[in-house]
Amino acid sequence: QVQLVESGGGLVQAGGSLRLACAASGRTFSNHAMSWFRQAPGKEREFVAVIEWSTYYADSVKGRFTISRDNAKNTVYLQMNSLKPEDTAVYYCAARRDIGTSTRADRYDYWGQGTQVTVSS
Repeated sequence: QVQLVESGGGLVQAGGSLRLACAASGRTFSNHAMSWFRQAPGKEREFVAVIEWSTYYADSVKGRFTISRDNAKNTVYLQMNSLKPEDTAVYYCAARRDIGTSTRADRYDYWGQGTQVTVSS
């Protein structure tokens, strides 16, 4: 059974940093796209970043967030710097079963339970 477990969320002041981690179990995702999405209250889930053979970011986080992976640990990370109050959301890790990357949530097969990130002003 595939499981994705996020960790690292919390409360931080604007301008601060957090590092999220997503540990996968049940299968290896080293050759597959893994992404971070986020969902703020009253808003739709939105794409944040994806890593496969390269990385791609939403414009809203480009230059502030960095996605990386450790294939030996089957884990993907999201380093978030210069955080803003508008980054406040539940952050979800997602993985694709098939080869290929996407920024669309409906193209992902596996999801974590989410971790809350709150940025105070």
